[in-house]
Amino acid sequence: MKDKENKKEFLFESQNYKILGVGLAVIALGFLLMSGGGSQDPKIFNESVFNFQRIRLAPTLVLVGFGITVYSILKKTK
Repeated sequence: MKDKENKKEFLFESQNYKILGVGLAVIALGFLLMSGGGSQDPKIFNESVFNFQRIRLAPTLVLVGFGITVYSILKKTK
């Protein structure tokens, strides 16, 4: 009986941790897509700073990743 009382349980099931990992990977991908595009010379402006990837796609991926992580935390196990 003491063995059952001392047994520690995880907060989430393995499926929740897998979904959480996917969400964190999507967030990391979004931040990687946002990086770069700078110019070596501060007097020269680089237009690639304002391309679709950095302005629309990357922030959307970060927000989707946060949504996935919230879903993984709130998902009930059956």
